[in-house]
Amino acid sequence: MTQTSTQRAVPWFLIPSLLGLMIFVVPVPDGEGSITIPVAFLAGAAQDGLAGALPWLTVGLMAVSVVGTLAYRTFPETWKERHLVRALFSTTPVWFGLRVLGLVFGLMTVLQLGPEWLWGEDTGDLIFGLAAVMVTVFFFAGFLLPLLLNFGLLEFAGVLLNKVMRPLFTVPGRSSIDSLASWLGDATIGVLMTNQQYVQGYYTKREAAVLGTTFNVVSLTFTIVIMGYLSLQHMFAPFYATIVVAGLAAAMIMPRIPPLSRFSDSYADWVPAQGTEAQDHAAHDADAAGAGAAVGGRAHVLRRAWDSALERSSTARIGDIGRRGASNVLEMWVGIIPIIMAVGTVAVLIAEHTPLFSWLGAPFVPVLELLGVPEAAAASETLFIGFADMLLPAVIGAGIEAEMTRFIIGCLSVTQLIFMSEVGGLLLASKIPVRLHHLVMIFLLRTLITLPIIIGLAHLFY
Repeated sequence: MTQTSTQRAVPWFLIPSLLGLMIFVVPVPDGEGSITIPVAFLAGAAQDGLAGALPWLTVGLMAVSVVGTLAYRTFPETWKERHLVRALFSTTPVWFGLRVLGLVFGLMTVLQLGPEWLWGEDTGDLIFGLAAVMVTVFFFAGFLLPLLLNFGLLEFAGVLLNKVMRPLFTVPGRSSIDSLASWLGDATIGVLMTNQQYVQGYYTKREAAVLGTTFNVVSLTFTIVIMGYLSLQHMFAPFYATIVVAGLAAAMIMPRIPPLSRFSDSYADWVPAQGTEAQDHAAHDADAAGAGAAVGGRAHVLRRAWDSALERSSTARIGDIGRRGASNVLEMWVGIIPIIMAVGTVAVLIAEHTPLFSWLGAPFVPVLELLGVPEAAAASETLFIGFADMLLPAVIGAGIEAEMTRFIIGCLSVTQLIFMSEVGGLLLASKIPVRLHHLVMIFLLRTLITLPIIIGLAHLFY
Protein backbone atom coordinates (compact mmCIF):
# COMPACT_ATOMS: atom_id res chain seq x y z
CA MET A 1 0.00 0.00 0.00
CA THR A 2 1.18 3.55 -0.77
CA GLN A 3 1.57 6.09 2.03
CA THR A 4 -1.53 7.98 0.84
CA SER A 5 -3.72 4.85 0.72
CA THR A 6 -2.40 3.84 4.14
CA GLN A 7 -3.38 7.19 5.60
CA ARG A 8 -6.89 6.77 4.19
CA ALA A 9 -7.13 3.19 5.44
CA VAL A 10 -6.26 3.99 9.08
CA PRO A 11 -9.47 5.93 9.93
CA TRP A 12 -11.41 3.58 7.63
CA PHE A 13 -10.29 0.74 9.92
CA LEU A 14 -10.39 2.41 13.33
CA ILE A 15 -13.66 4.37 13.26
CA PRO A 16 -16.07 1.68 11.98
CA SER A 17 -14.35 -1.08 13.99
CA LEU A 18 -14.47 0.84 17.27
CA LEU A 19 -18.07 1.80 16.57
CA GLY A 20 -18.89 -1.87 15.87
CA LEU A 21 -17.30 -2.95 19.15
CA MET A 22 -19.31 -0.32 21.01
CA ILE A 23 -22.55 -1.48 19.38
CA PHE A 24 -22.10 -5.25 19.66
CA VAL A 25 -19.73 -5.91 22.56
CA VAL A 26 -19.58 -3.10 25.13
CA PRO A 27 -22.17 -3.62 27.93
CA VAL A 28 -24.28 -0.58 28.87
CA PRO A 29 -27.04 0.01 31.47
CA ASP A 30 -30.52 -0.62 30.08
CA GLY A 31 -32.20 1.94 32.33
CA GLU A 32 -34.03 -0.77 34.28
CA GLY A 33 -31.27 -1.84 36.63
CA SER A 34 -29.71 -4.39 34.30
CA ILE A 35 -27.19 -4.31 31.46
CA THR A 36 -27.44 -4.86 27.72
CA ILE A 37 -25.54 -4.02 24.54
CA PRO A 38 -26.48 -1.07 22.28
CA VAL A 39 -27.76 -3.21 19.39
CA ALA A 40 -30.10 -5.03 21.78
CA PHE A 41 -31.19 -1.67 23.22
CA LEU A 42 -32.00 -0.42 19.69
CA ALA A 43 -33.93 -3.60 18.95
CA GLY A 44 -35.85 -3.24 22.23
CA ALA A 45 -36.70 0.38 21.48
CA ALA A 46 -37.99 -0.63 18.05
CA GLN A 47 -40.11 -3.36 19.64
CA ASP A 48 -41.66 -0.83 21.98
CA GLY A 49 -42.32 1.60 19.13
CA LEU A 50 -43.87 -1.11 16.95
CA ALA A 51 -45.72 -2.88 19.76
CA GLY A 52 -49.11 -2.79 18.03
CA ALA A 53 -47.88 -3.55 14.52
CA LEU A 54 -45.05 -5.99 15.26
CA PRO A 55 -47.19 -9.16 15.51
CA TRP A 56 -48.73 -8.48 12.11
CA LEU A 57 -45.37 -7.51 10.64
CA THR A 58 -44.01 -10.86 11.85
CA VAL A 59 -46.90 -12.80 10.31
CA GLY A 60 -46.56 -10.73 7.14
CA LEU A 61 -42.89 -11.71 6.78
CA MET A 62 -43.84 -15.38 7.23
CA ALA A 63 -46.50 -14.97 4.54
CA VAL A 64 -43.98 -13.36 2.16
CA SER A 65 -41.67 -16.31 2.80
CA VAL A 66 -44.37 -18.85 1.92
CA VAL A 67 -45.94 -17.01 -1.05
CA GLY A 68 -42.55 -16.09 -2.51
CA THR A 69 -41.28 -19.65 -2.20
CA LEU A 70 -44.48 -20.99 -3.82
CA ALA A 71 -44.13 -18.52 -6.71
CA TYR A 72 -40.47 -19.39 -7.17
CA ARG A 73 -41.20 -23.12 -7.20
CA THR A 74 -44.08 -22.63 -9.64
CA PHE A 75 -42.27 -20.35 -12.11
CA PRO A 76 -38.53 -20.93 -11.56
CA GLU A 77 -37.51 -19.75 -15.05
CA THR A 78 -39.01 -16.31 -14.38
CA TRP A 79 -36.68 -15.67 -11.44
CA LYS A 80 -33.53 -17.67 -12.23
CA GLU A 81 -31.52 -14.56 -13.22
CA ARG A 82 -32.40 -12.68 -10.03
CA HIS A 83 -29.82 -13.61 -7.43
CA LEU A 84 -31.63 -12.05 -4.44
CA VAL A 85 -34.94 -13.72 -5.29
CA ARG A 86 -33.18 -17.05 -5.66
CA ALA A 87 -31.38 -16.56 -2.31
CA LEU A 88 -34.66 -15.74 -0.57
CA PHE A 89 -37.03 -18.30 -2.04
CA SER A 90 -35.04 -21.22 -3.48
CA THR A 91 -35.38 -24.01 -0.94
CA THR A 92 -36.04 -27.74 -0.62
CA PRO A 93 -39.53 -29.22 -0.11
CA VAL A 94 -38.76 -29.93 3.56
CA TRP A 95 -37.77 -26.34 4.28
CA PHE A 96 -40.74 -25.06 2.29
CA GLY A 97 -42.97 -27.26 4.46
CA LEU A 98 -41.40 -25.76 7.60
CA ARG A 99 -42.02 -22.25 6.28
CA VAL A 100 -45.69 -23.15 5.73
CA LEU A 101 -45.94 -24.69 9.21
CA GLY A 102 -44.37 -21.57 10.74
CA LEU A 103 -46.95 -19.37 9.01
CA VAL A 104 -49.81 -21.60 10.15
CA PHE A 105 -48.57 -21.55 13.76
CA GLY A 106 -48.06 -17.78 13.57
CA LEU A 107 -51.59 -17.11 12.31
CA MET A 108 -53.13 -19.47 14.87
CA THR A 109 -51.23 -17.72 17.66
CA VAL A 110 -52.05 -14.16 16.63
CA LEU A 111 -55.72 -14.94 15.96
CA GLN A 112 -55.94 -17.48 18.83
CA LEU A 113 -57.43 -20.07 16.53
CA GLY A 114 -57.61 -23.75 17.35
CA PRO A 115 -56.76 -25.42 20.68
CA GLU A 116 -55.27 -23.22 23.39
CA TRP A 117 -52.57 -25.79 24.12
CA LEU A 118 -51.06 -24.87 20.74
CA TRP A 119 -51.18 -21.07 20.86
CA GLY A 120 -51.11 -20.59 24.64
CA GLU A 121 -48.75 -18.56 26.78
CA ASP A 122 -46.25 -21.39 27.32
CA THR A 123 -46.26 -22.74 23.75
CA GLY A 124 -47.13 -20.86 20.55
CA ASP A 125 -47.28 -17.45 22.19
CA LEU A 126 -43.85 -17.97 23.77
CA ILE A 127 -42.21 -18.79 20.43
CA PHE A 128 -44.12 -16.11 18.52
CA GLY A 129 -42.81 -13.57 21.00
CA LEU A 130 -39.25 -14.74 20.29
CA ALA A 131 -39.86 -14.60 16.53
CA ALA A 132 -41.20 -11.05 16.84
CA VAL A 133 -38.11 -10.05 18.82
CA MET A 134 -35.92 -11.52 16.07
CA VAL A 135 -37.57 -9.23 13.50
CA THR A 136 -36.03 -6.12 15.09
CA VAL A 137 -32.79 -7.86 16.12
CA PHE A 138 -32.23 -9.07 12.55
CA PHE A 139 -32.92 -5.59 11.18
CA PHE A 140 -30.26 -3.84 13.24
CA ALA A 141 -27.80 -6.72 13.19
CA GLY A 142 -28.07 -7.12 9.42
CA PHE A 143 -27.23 -3.49 8.74
CA LEU A 144 -24.69 -2.95 11.54
CA LEU A 145 -22.70 -6.23 11.52
CA PRO A 146 -20.56 -4.98 8.58
CA LEU A 147 -18.94 -2.59 11.05
CA LEU A 148 -17.39 -5.64 12.70
CA LEU A 149 -16.96 -7.77 9.61
CA ASN A 150 -15.84 -5.55 6.77
CA PHE A 151 -13.38 -2.93 8.01
CA GLY A 152 -10.45 -5.01 9.24
CA LEU A 153 -11.29 -5.78 12.87
CA LEU A 154 -11.53 -9.54 12.29
CA GLU A 155 -8.24 -9.53 10.39
CA PHE A 156 -6.59 -7.62 13.25
CA ALA A 157 -7.96 -10.03 15.89
CA GLY A 158 -7.20 -13.02 13.68
CA VAL A 159 -3.47 -12.39 13.60
CA LEU A 160 -3.23 -11.38 17.27
CA LEU A 161 -5.28 -14.23 18.73
CA ASN A 162 -4.61 -17.09 16.33
CA LYS A 163 -2.02 -18.63 18.67
CA VAL A 164 -4.69 -18.75 21.40
CA MET A 165 -7.80 -19.81 19.48
CA ARG A 166 -6.13 -22.44 17.29
CA PRO A 167 -4.49 -24.63 19.95
CA LEU A 168 -7.30 -24.28 22.50
CA PHE A 169 -10.42 -24.41 20.34
CA THR A 170 -9.20 -25.39 16.81
CA VAL A 171 -10.71 -22.25 15.24
CA PRO A 172 -9.17 -19.12 13.65
CA GLY A 173 -8.17 -16.11 15.71
CA ARG A 174 -10.76 -13.93 13.98
CA SER A 175 -13.48 -16.02 15.63
CA SER A 176 -12.63 -14.38 18.96
CA ILE A 177 -14.84 -11.44 17.96
CA ASP A 178 -17.78 -13.77 17.22
CA SER A 179 -17.33 -15.42 20.60
CA LEU A 180 -17.02 -12.14 22.50
CA ALA A 181 -20.12 -10.68 20.85
CA SER A 182 -22.09 -13.76 21.86
CA TRP A 183 -20.86 -14.06 25.46
CA LEU A 184 -21.33 -10.37 26.23
CA GLY A 185 -24.13 -9.65 23.82
CA ASP A 186 -26.50 -12.25 22.45
CA ALA A 187 -26.26 -15.78 21.08
CA THR A 188 -28.20 -14.86 17.94
CA ILE A 189 -25.60 -12.20 17.10
CA GLY A 190 -22.86 -14.82 17.35
CA VAL A 191 -24.73 -17.23 15.05
CA LEU A 192 -25.37 -14.47 12.50
CA MET A 193 -21.71 -13.43 12.51
CA THR A 194 -20.55 -17.03 12.10
CA ASN A 195 -23.03 -17.62 9.28
CA GLN A 196 -21.94 -14.55 7.37
CA GLN A 197 -18.25 -15.39 7.75
CA TYR A 198 -18.94 -18.93 6.55
CA VAL A 199 -20.88 -17.92 3.44
CA GLN A 200 -18.14 -15.40 2.57
CA GLY A 201 -15.48 -18.12 2.70
CA TYR A 202 -13.66 -17.21 5.93
CA TYR A 203 -14.57 -20.35 7.91
CA THR A 204 -14.48 -23.98 6.85
CA LYS A 205 -17.51 -26.20 7.37
CA ARG A 206 -15.94 -27.62 10.53
CA GLU A 207 -15.01 -24.21 11.91
CA ALA A 208 -18.49 -22.82 11.26
CA ALA A 209 -20.10 -25.86 12.93
CA VAL A 210 -17.79 -25.54 15.95
CA LEU A 211 -18.39 -21.82 16.35
CA GLY A 212 -22.14 -22.05 15.80
CA THR A 213 -22.61 -24.77 18.42
CA THR A 214 -19.85 -24.12 20.94
CA PHE A 215 -19.46 -20.39 21.60
CA ASN A 216 -22.91 -18.89 21.08
CA VAL A 217 -23.84 -18.83 24.74
CA VAL A 218 -26.90 -16.92 25.88
CA SER A 219 -26.27 -13.32 26.78
CA LEU A 220 -25.27 -12.08 30.21
CA THR A 221 -28.64 -10.34 30.41
CA PHE A 222 -30.58 -13.58 29.86
CA THR A 223 -28.34 -15.33 32.38
CA ILE A 224 -29.49 -12.79 34.96
CA VAL A 225 -33.12 -13.56 33.99
CA ILE A 226 -32.51 -17.27 34.67
CA MET A 227 -30.94 -16.43 38.03
CA GLY A 228 -34.00 -14.36 38.87
CA TYR A 229 -36.33 -17.28 38.16
CA LEU A 230 -34.23 -19.47 40.46
CA SER A 231 -33.79 -16.82 43.20
CA LEU A 232 -30.00 -16.93 42.84
CA GLN A 233 -29.21 -13.24 42.32
CA HIS A 234 -26.98 -13.23 45.40
CA MET A 235 -24.82 -15.95 43.79
CA PHE A 236 -23.98 -14.04 40.61
CA ALA A 237 -20.16 -14.28 40.85
CA PRO A 238 -19.94 -18.06 41.54
CA PHE A 239 -22.82 -18.71 39.12
CA TYR A 240 -21.15 -16.95 36.19
CA ALA A 241 -17.72 -18.30 37.11
CA THR A 242 -19.16 -21.82 36.96
CA ILE A 243 -20.65 -21.12 33.52
CA VAL A 244 -17.31 -19.83 32.26
CA VAL A 245 -15.30 -22.79 33.60
CA ALA A 246 -17.77 -25.42 32.34
CA GLY A 247 -18.25 -23.59 29.03
CA LEU A 248 -14.52 -23.35 28.35
CA ALA A 249 -14.04 -27.03 29.18
CA ALA A 250 -16.77 -27.96 26.69
CA ALA A 251 -15.31 -25.57 24.10
CA MET A 252 -11.94 -27.32 24.29
CA ILE A 253 -13.35 -30.87 24.20
CA MET A 254 -16.27 -30.67 21.75
CA PRO A 255 -14.28 -29.71 18.60
CA ARG A 256 -12.01 -32.73 19.13
CA ILE A 257 -14.73 -35.40 19.29
CA PRO A 258 -17.55 -36.44 16.93
CA PRO A 259 -19.73 -35.08 15.52
CA LEU A 260 -17.84 -31.78 15.24
CA SER A 261 -14.47 -33.39 14.56
CA ARG A 262 -15.96 -35.19 11.55
CA PHE A 263 -17.04 -32.09 9.67
CA SER A 264 -15.00 -31.34 6.57
CA ASP A 265 -12.27 -28.69 6.70
CA SER A 266 -13.33 -27.53 3.24
CA TYR A 267 -15.04 -24.23 2.55
CA ALA A 268 -18.58 -23.59 1.31
CA ASP A 269 -19.06 -24.85 -2.24
CA TRP A 270 -20.59 -21.64 -3.60
CA VAL A 271 -17.85 -19.16 -2.67
CA PRO A 272 -14.06 -19.00 -3.20
CA ALA A 273 -12.15 -19.63 0.03
CA GLN A 274 -10.57 -16.50 1.46
CA GLY A 275 -7.48 -18.47 2.49
CA THR A 276 -8.13 -18.12 6.20
CA GLU A 277 -6.77 -21.55 7.05
CA ALA A 278 -3.58 -21.10 5.03
CA GLN A 279 -3.07 -17.56 6.31
CA ASP A 280 -3.48 -18.70 9.92
CA HIS A 281 -0.88 -21.43 9.58
CA ALA A 282 1.46 -19.14 7.66
CA ALA A 283 1.06 -16.55 10.40
CA HIS A 284 1.87 -19.16 13.02
CA ASP A 285 5.04 -20.17 11.10
CA ALA A 286 6.03 -16.54 10.64
CA ASP A 287 5.67 -15.92 14.36
CA ALA A 288 7.85 -18.91 15.15
CA ALA A 289 10.51 -17.92 12.62
CA GLY A 290 10.56 -14.19 13.16
CA ALA A 291 9.83 -13.80 16.84
CA GLY A 292 13.42 -13.54 18.10
CA ALA A 293 13.24 -11.87 21.45
CA ALA A 294 9.85 -11.81 23.16
CA VAL A 295 9.39 -8.07 22.72
CA GLY A 296 10.47 -8.22 19.08
CA GLY A 297 8.10 -11.13 18.49
CA ARG A 298 5.13 -9.24 19.92
CA ALA A 299 5.98 -6.20 17.81
CA HIS A 300 6.21 -8.42 14.74
CA VAL A 301 2.76 -9.93 15.37
CA LEU A 302 1.22 -6.53 16.12
CA ARG A 303 2.66 -5.10 12.90
CA ARG A 304 1.24 -7.95 10.83
CA ALA A 305 -2.14 -7.56 12.52
CA TRP A 306 -2.13 -3.83 11.76
CA ASP A 307 -1.13 -4.36 8.12
CA SER A 308 -3.80 -7.04 7.64
CA ALA A 309 -6.48 -4.75 9.05
CA LEU A 310 -5.47 -1.82 6.82
CA GLU A 311 -5.37 -4.01 3.74
CA ARG A 312 -8.92 -5.20 4.46
CA SER A 313 -10.28 -1.72 5.28
CA SER A 314 -8.82 -0.28 2.06
CA THR A 315 -11.16 -2.53 0.03
CA ALA A 316 -14.36 -1.68 1.95
CA ARG A 317 -17.00 0.32 0.07
CA ILE A 318 -20.00 1.85 1.83
CA GLY A 319 -22.34 1.23 -1.12
CA ASP A 320 -21.50 -2.46 -1.29
CA ILE A 321 -21.91 -2.82 2.47
CA GLY A 322 -25.30 -1.09 2.41
CA ARG A 323 -26.59 -3.37 -0.33
CA ARG A 324 -25.22 -6.44 1.41
CA GLY A 325 -26.76 -5.30 4.70
CA ALA A 326 -30.20 -4.97 3.11
CA SER A 327 -29.81 -8.40 1.53
CA ASN A 328 -28.77 -9.85 4.90
CA VAL A 329 -31.87 -8.46 6.61
CA LEU A 330 -34.23 -9.82 3.94
CA GLU A 331 -32.58 -13.25 3.96
CA MET A 332 -32.87 -13.48 7.75
CA TRP A 333 -36.46 -12.26 7.82
CA VAL A 334 -37.68 -14.55 5.04
CA GLY A 335 -35.51 -17.60 5.71
CA ILE A 336 -35.27 -17.73 9.49
CA ILE A 337 -38.38 -16.20 11.13
CA PRO A 338 -40.84 -18.92 9.96
CA ILE A 339 -38.34 -21.69 10.79
CA ILE A 340 -37.96 -20.43 14.37
CA MET A 341 -41.76 -20.38 14.68
CA ALA A 342 -42.18 -23.90 13.29
CA VAL A 343 -39.31 -25.69 15.02
CA GLY A 344 -39.62 -23.79 18.30
CA THR A 345 -43.36 -24.40 18.63
CA VAL A 346 -43.01 -28.13 17.97
CA ALA A 347 -40.20 -28.34 20.54
CA VAL A 348 -42.11 -26.59 23.34
CA LEU A 349 -45.27 -28.56 22.57
CA ILE A 350 -43.30 -31.77 23.13
CA ALA A 351 -41.81 -30.32 26.31
CA GLU A 352 -45.09 -29.04 27.74
CA HIS A 353 -47.54 -31.75 26.72
CA THR A 354 -45.60 -35.00 26.68
CA PRO A 355 -43.54 -36.79 29.36
CA LEU A 356 -40.64 -37.31 26.91
CA PHE A 357 -38.07 -35.19 28.74
CA SER A 358 -39.07 -36.62 32.13
CA TRP A 359 -38.56 -40.14 30.73
CA LEU A 360 -35.15 -39.14 29.37
CA GLY A 361 -34.08 -37.75 32.74
CA ALA A 362 -35.33 -40.63 34.89
CA PRO A 363 -32.28 -42.93 34.35
CA PHE A 364 -30.03 -40.15 35.68
CA VAL A 365 -31.65 -40.03 39.13
CA PRO A 366 -29.20 -42.60 40.61
CA VAL A 367 -26.27 -40.73 39.03
CA LEU A 368 -27.38 -37.42 40.54
CA GLU A 369 -27.87 -39.08 43.92
CA LEU A 370 -24.39 -40.60 43.70
CA LEU A 371 -22.96 -37.16 42.97
CA GLY A 372 -24.70 -35.73 46.03
CA VAL A 373 -27.35 -33.59 44.31
CA PRO A 374 -30.30 -32.87 46.66
CA GLU A 375 -33.80 -33.56 45.29
CA ALA A 376 -32.28 -35.63 42.49
CA ALA A 377 -35.64 -36.81 41.11
CA ALA A 378 -36.87 -33.24 40.61
CA ALA A 379 -33.54 -32.20 39.13
CA SER A 380 -33.61 -35.07 36.62
CA GLU A 381 -36.80 -33.69 35.05
CA THR A 382 -34.91 -30.55 34.00
CA LEU A 383 -31.80 -32.20 32.53
CA PHE A 384 -32.97 -32.40 28.93
CA ILE A 385 -36.01 -30.14 28.70
CA GLY A 386 -33.69 -27.20 27.98
CA PHE A 387 -33.32 -28.61 24.45
CA ALA A 388 -36.78 -27.20 23.76
CA ASP A 389 -36.24 -23.81 25.41
CA MET A 390 -33.50 -22.60 27.73
CA LEU A 391 -35.91 -20.96 30.16
CA LEU A 392 -37.94 -24.14 30.81
CA PRO A 393 -35.45 -25.73 33.29
CA ALA A 394 -35.50 -22.54 35.37
CA VAL A 395 -39.31 -22.36 35.28
CA ILE A 396 -39.67 -26.02 36.31
CA GLY A 397 -36.83 -25.91 38.83
CA ALA A 398 -37.95 -22.71 40.55
CA GLY A 399 -40.00 -24.68 43.09
CA ILE A 400 -37.11 -26.89 44.23
CA GLU A 401 -36.21 -26.09 47.84
CA ALA A 402 -32.48 -26.98 47.73
CA GLU A 403 -30.58 -23.90 46.54
CA MET A 404 -27.64 -26.03 45.44
CA THR A 405 -29.91 -27.98 43.08
CA ARG A 406 -31.36 -24.77 41.63
CA PHE A 407 -27.78 -23.53 41.14
CA ILE A 408 -26.89 -26.70 39.18
CA ILE A 409 -30.05 -26.51 37.06
CA GLY A 410 -29.44 -22.87 36.13
CA CYS A 411 -25.77 -23.32 35.22
CA LEU A 412 -26.49 -26.46 33.20
CA SER A 413 -29.29 -24.81 31.22
CA VAL A 414 -26.88 -22.08 30.06
CA THR A 415 -23.91 -24.33 29.25
CA GLN A 416 -26.03 -26.83 27.30
CA LEU A 417 -26.30 -24.00 24.77
CA ILE A 418 -28.50 -25.71 22.13
CA PHE A 419 -32.19 -24.87 22.50
CA MET A 420 -34.60 -25.23 19.61
CA SER A 421 -36.83 -22.24 20.36
CA GLU A 422 -34.05 -19.85 19.30
CA VAL A 423 -30.42 -20.88 18.74
CA GLY A 424 -31.28 -24.36 17.44
CA GLY A 425 -33.88 -23.05 15.01
CA LEU A 426 -31.53 -20.28 13.92
CA LEU A 427 -28.70 -22.76 13.26
CA LEU A 428 -30.97 -25.04 11.23
CA ALA A 429 -32.20 -22.12 9.13
CA SER A 430 -28.68 -20.76 8.53
CA LYS A 431 -26.14 -21.92 5.96
CA ILE A 432 -23.98 -23.46 8.70
CA PRO A 433 -23.88 -27.18 7.81
CA VAL A 434 -25.43 -28.64 10.98
CA ARG A 435 -28.55 -30.81 11.00
CA LEU A 436 -31.02 -31.77 13.72
CA HIS A 437 -29.24 -35.01 14.60
CA HIS A 438 -25.99 -33.06 15.05
CA LEU A 439 -27.72 -30.66 17.44
CA VAL A 440 -29.18 -33.53 19.47
CA MET A 441 -25.76 -35.19 19.82
CA ILE A 442 -24.04 -31.92 20.68
CA PHE A 443 -26.65 -31.10 23.31
CA LEU A 444 -26.26 -34.52 24.95
CA LEU A 445 -22.47 -34.38 24.87
CA ARG A 446 -22.38 -30.88 26.33
CA THR A 447 -24.66 -32.11 29.12
CA LEU A 448 -22.36 -35.05 29.90
CA ILE A 449 -19.25 -32.84 29.85
CA THR A 450 -20.49 -29.86 31.83
CA LEU A 451 -22.76 -31.54 34.41
CA PRO A 452 -19.94 -33.12 36.53
CA ILE A 453 -17.98 -29.85 36.44
CA ILE A 454 -21.02 -27.84 37.54
CA ILE A 455 -21.87 -30.29 40.34
CA GLY A 456 -18.25 -30.29 41.54
CA LEU A 457 -18.15 -26.48 41.69
CA ALA A 458 -21.61 -26.40 43.34
CA HIS A 459 -20.24 -28.61 46.15
CA LEU A 460 -17.37 -26.14 46.49
CA PHE A 461 -19.75 -23.17 46.85
CA TYR A 462 -22.28 -24.96 49.07
